[in-house]
Amino acid sequence: MRNDMPRWLVLFISAALAATAAVNTADLDKARDRQDAAALEGLISQARQRTQANPNSAQALYQEALADSYAAEIAIEVHDKKKAESLAEAGIDVARKAVAIEGGNAEYHRVLGDLCGQAIPANIFSALKYGQCARDEVNKAIQLDPNLAIAYVSRGVGNYYLPSQMGGGYDSALKDFDKAISLSPNLPEAYLWKGLALRKLNKNAEARQALQKALQIDPNRLWAKQQLEKTPAQ
Repeated sequence: MRNDMPRWLVLFISAALAATAAVNTADLDKARDRQDAAALEGLISQARQRTQANPNSAQALYQEALADSYAAEIAIEVHDKKKAESLAEAGIDVARKAVAIEGGNAEYHRVLGDLCGQAIPANIFSALKYGQCARDEVNKAIQLDPNLAIAYVSRGVGNYYLPSQMGGGYDSALKDFDKAISLSPNLPEAYLWKGLALRKLNKNAEARQALQKALQIDPNRLWAKQQLEKTPAQ
């Protein structure tokens, strides 16, 4: 910026640029990897400013919803279910607006499905309220884009938590994680969740291999390190 600009104009332009700047997904990844809730709160605030400046932008709405989803993911990892529910519900409202504007975008549906799923762990009433949304939106994402690998991870996570008598279970989850890996062999989330599912099936050696692969791809993922440490060698 020019040095001879009035200070008020410099501040105004800076604020405008901050409001319109897209949230960097790499920054979300870094904060999530470190379980840095404070950094994610800052990114959510940045995304919210952009949404307020562009209330009819599906992309801006999506980015705010995505930031909420990352923060909810961390809250679940550290066993703060109420915080996860609060963050997820904030993101659901925003993600629904993005889907209403651009309903043919598979990724928007996936994030909405993830957020609905992240709201569920708090209590049984949340499960009744958001369970159908979680299933329908992820399936819609796959219908729109059968090659969207992360959508199969999302569906697999749903099956991981859903009892087998209700159509889920660890074996069903593994099929989704393997499908994601076939589409995107370097997707760390697929290996991480595959490791968790294998551990539930008492296949600890295979679980460790999957978790180690997740860390090979993303060495900074704290939760993957924690899960590997919890997994017996045999």
